[in-house]
Amino acid sequence: MEVKLKRILKVTGIVLLVLLLAAGAYVGYVTASYYRLPDELTLEVNKSGSDSDFVRDFQVRQGEEYLIMTYNIGFGAYTEDFSFFMDGGKSSWAKDKDSVLASVSAMAGVVNEANPDFIFLQEVDRDGTRSYHVDELEVLNRFLLGYYYDFAQNYDSPFLFFPPWQPHGANVAGLVTYSRGEITDTMRRSFPISESFSKFVDLDRCYSISRVPVENGKYLCLYHVHLSAYGSNDEIREGQLSMLFGDMQADYRKGNYVICGGDYNHNVKPGETENAPEWAYPFPREDIPEGFHMAIDDAREPEDIAHDSCRNADEPYEEGQTFTITLDGFIVSDNVAVKEYRNVDCGYRYSDHDPVVMRFGLE
Repeated sequence: MEVKLKRILKVTGIVLLVLLLAAGAYVGYVTASYYRLPDELTLEVNKSGSDSDFVRDFQVRQGEEYLIMTYNIGFGAYTEDFSFFMDGGKSSWAKDKDSVLASVSAMAGVVNEANPDFIFLQEVDRDGTRSYHVDELEVLNRFLLGYYYDFAQNYDSPFLFFPPWQPHGANVAGLVTYSRGEITDTMRRSFPISESFSKFVDLDRCYSISRVPVENGKYLCLYHVHLSAYGSNDEIREGQLSMLFGDMQADYRKGNYVICGGDYNHNVKPGETENAPEWAYPFPREDIPEGFHMAIDDAREPEDIAHDSCRNADEPYEEGQTFTITLDGFIVSDNVAVKEYRNVDCGYRYSDHDPVVMRFGLE
């Protein structure tokens, strides 16, 4: 009996040692794999489609109107029945490869139907376990023809072995900015992020700047953002906004036109939101610098923004029950005149976000 007990204890000890060594090796792998892209990185500008797809005389001018859209496509996973593990739901991957292809294609159709001149898309996977290694940018470019575009990577994770029932894996994703007018100047700015363990699983937060020449010699400066979420501390949020607003002000002081859009991961609708979850912080409007304002405040009719741009992903979507909030939108400089502003109701069929569109002119 005593010999058998010793054997059991020995085997148990060996198993525990192997597990500890494996855990240590994995922590070492994740730590060694971690990196951040450098700040002030110039982005490559490409074309979607052939030269014949472009509007040859497209020029940004004063006195004309243009349409811009922002859409977080949720890496092609968030069908109505999808819930995400980081929000308290179940899934880490999309349903299957066909579902990813169908969702991304459908969202490209939504964009094409609106026919915007400028587009901000977030959570576009280039190579991800969670999205079955579909290059979603390549899929989008089959539909969105006649645009200049740049891609700002904000996620490149090592293989993540959580959640244990469906490891999130290794994923590369980022922000895509499309423009009918030629993008002649780009930059990727690296946001300050938390230096805690969360940096190994969070995005490499950044914003991109894409400048398009205006006929009067100035630039339309497109700032594309995806701010931190999941309980990031106040110091990090304040640091991100201070950096972003500083660059925006510098462009505005040069006489340029500035539009900042994307997923703010903050409630951009004015007023308090009842029964909001902890992560649904109100956007700190008091920090918006002089000469800029939230474009949602220029919506013509209440029904234009009655539909929220995002649903909670802690459960499958159920209309009237699932918590919704508006996290997406635009901030504009005062020399950009908002002509129309609307939250588009797609019923969250393809993503946990729905698009926001804005028609504008240049003063």
